[in-house]
Amino acid sequence: MKKRKTIAILVTPGVQLLDVSGPLDVFAEANVQTNADFYQLRVIGSVPGPIRSSSGVRLMPDTAIGQQFTDKIDTLLVAGAPNVSETVLDSRVGDWLREVAPTVRRYGSVCSGAFFLASAGLLNGRRVTTHWAVADRLAQAFPSITVEPDAIHIRDGRLRTAAGVTAGLDLSLTLVEEDLGREVAMRVAAQLVMFFKRPGGQLQFSRKGEAAPVGRSALQEVQRWIAANPAEDLSVKNLAHRTGLSSRHFARLFHQEVGVAPATWVKEARVATARRLLESGEAVPKQVASQCGFANADTLRKAFASVVGVTPAEYRKRMIGSGGGGT
Repeated sequence: MKKRKTIAILVTPGVQLLDVSGPLDVFAEANVQTNADFYQLRVIGSVPGPIRSSSGVRLMPDTAIGQQFTDKIDTLLVAGAPNVSETVLDSRVGDWLREVAPTVRRYGSVCSGAFFLASAGLLNGRRVTTHWAVADRLAQAFPSITVEPDAIHIRDGRLRTAAGVTAGLDLSLTLVEEDLGREVAMRVAAQLVMFFKRPGGQLQFSRKGEAAPVGRSALQEVQRWIAANPAEDLSVKNLAHRTGLSSRHFARLFHQEVGVAPATWVKEARVATARRLLESGEAVPKQVASQCGFANADTLRKAFASVVGVTPAEYRKRMIGSGGGGT
């Protein structure tokens, strides 16, 4: 019989419940499927007493930082919180993580929990992922970290990181596979009605290309016009003409104030419109291509896959539940 392993999840005020309950349910179901208590599950609070989650529901951890904890932790996961990337992290949490992480077999994070590990210096020089909405923020705040914004979860040595919220289930299922084998993990996935291996990356769920216009008023007006008229001729020459600038000056100014080249912004705006059309289920990829300014369905497919990570047809199928044809 395999030796029991303790899975500990660190929670902080404002924690997202699914970052905690999702992984716990995966490990608990593994116990059911093997008819054994292979996993011992523990929740550790960053402060004593109940922890109020982002939804208002309170969690009662088994113990807290600073309190006696006799169980040997095998796997330590840090749950995320919606606003953690915008707050100053408690130094006590960082100190505890630096003390405990070297003693466990593997450690990691779910969603924005990566910010806690990063602040503790435990992600330096590592490959990680986090929720797509804060991936750029993590990369900018901690330049020594390689952030992969499209990954559902990543393994880098003893480190495991998962993307947003439900990706914690995917990561936990992978840990079950590591410990108990593929067959057990597949049974767990079947019981929880989840993908054994989720298709595509997390950028298929991202709304990153739909950011609000930025820059000086003339550039914002151009961005709004692009979003409203994706099928028009959106060449740099035509866009520059709308602002009364030369093509060279416009391109340089746009990149400087918006952060990307005009062609990149146009592509992402067209893809954003294509996503909405595909989600409505009222048009197949070939029709979407013409409505969004792409030369043909193949051009749409290449641009769409580069931004979203899946083809238009695959995206449409996942969002409305039918294939719908196309490429």
